[in-house]
Amino acid sequence: MQTLITVIGRGHSGTRAISHTLYASGVFMGSQLNPSGDKIPPHDLYDACRVLSKYVKWEGNLSWNFDQLFTMPIDPKFEELIHTYLSDVLNNASINRGWKIPETTLIYPWIIRMFPDIRYIHWIRDPRDCILGSHKTDNLMDFGVEYSLTDDIYERRAISWYYQYELMKATPKPKHLIQIRFEDFVLKQEETLKRLEDFLGFPLGRIIVRPEAVYRWKRKDKPCPLPFNFLREAIIENDYGEY
Repeated sequence: MQTLITVIGRGHSGTRAISHTLYASGVFMGSQLNPSGDKIPPHDLYDACRVLSKYVKWEGNLSWNFDQLFTMPIDPKFEELIHTYLSDVLNNASINRGWKIPETTLIYPWIIRMFPDIRYIHWIRDPRDCILGSHKTDNLMDFGVEYSLTDDIYERRAISWYYQYELMKATPKPKHLIQIRFEDFVLKQEETLKRLEDFLGFPLGRIIVRPEAVYRWKRKDKPCPLPFNFLREAIIENDYGEY
């Protein structure tokens, strides 16, 4: 029986670690990958993000209504784009197949509806680390998502992180789901890989991990300006200590 796997997590969450692990374990992750382990070319998936975002209602400030995504028929254009993007994965004969690209998080509600039986790996990282570097999804408007525009690049990244976190939380949980913290994968690799092996049902390879990759925000010269109050709840919910 074939197993299909995907990784859900914002850019700069360390998702390359799980993509490289799956690839090293014999999982077919697509015909072409970039150095981050993303399945490329990404353009059809990016366009699918813009199709879905038309049905997200921005209610001002940091509030979006996702309800329509869970009840309306999936836009046929979206399905066409996803099947095109995933054609090599879906048609591959390997026992274990999957894909990883951070923008999948932006379309999570409809991916679950299209693929309710696959294995979903929720990958999370302290948002204070996620917003240190630039990513394609920093400006949500590039994917058709409305929000309060700001010239502060860290705030822009934090809003992007928050939006994707709220979208994940609002989406009904799929049948097969595991949440993994990047920090646990790095600092407790064997324990975390055992959880993943139990979830996926096959042994995983080991990649090199570097402890200095975690909690980088604490080592910045001026870490205080980076956090934002609207991230407080998520930081506490995911056991990253007091805000």
